[in-house]
Amino acid sequence: MRPAPLKKLLVLAMLAPLSACISFGAKPPASLLTLTSASAVPAGQTQSSATSPTITVMVPAVGGALATQRVPVSQGETAIAYVKDALWVEPPARLFARLMADTVAAKTGRVVLSSAQSFADPGARLSGELRQFGVDAGGNQAVVVYDASLMRSPGHVIEKRRFMATAALPKVDAANVGIGLNQAANQVASDVADWVGK
Repeated sequence: MRPAPLKKLLVLAMLAPLSACISFGAKPPASLLTLTSASAVPAGQTQSSATSPTITVMVPAVGGALATQRVPVSQGETAIAYVKDALWVEPPARLFARLMADTVAAKTGRVVLSSAQSFADPGARLSGELRQFGVDAGGNQAVVVYDASLMRSPGHVIEKRRFMATAALPKVDAANVGIGLNQAANQVASDVADWVGK
């Protein structure tokens, strides 16, 4: 009856060296990138659709290069790489939509709704496509390009406009790219809020 525990110990001893070789995914970076709005509604301030117009801010559509948590680097007209160790905390389209919602609410006084909240009173509707949200290696800069579509009232005319902002990068690495894209994204969001608030 004693050989059974001995066999178990031998099997465990043989498997121990293999545990150092097994990996369940890439090693995560030391930190993840996010966006922080330069404009936000102060904590404690109440907004009401009874006294302010509403707007629904949709998560923008993205192409394949941005359908990831990595940061793309454009190298010429046809090549894309990704910044080493640079990962967003969540997909960049969602981060951008949240930043846009904060900025539009703060700068226009409108009540910003999510898609789930918009069924009763969608108000104006802001949607679009995030065309670029990464690095231009040739110009060594962060680039944000957003093609916006705005319907100021349900069932009426749709306005379209392209917004673009850049920020110089001293170096293309995770830390500098995060700062540069946050700056460019805030500039685009501010310009969009000015357009919405007309």
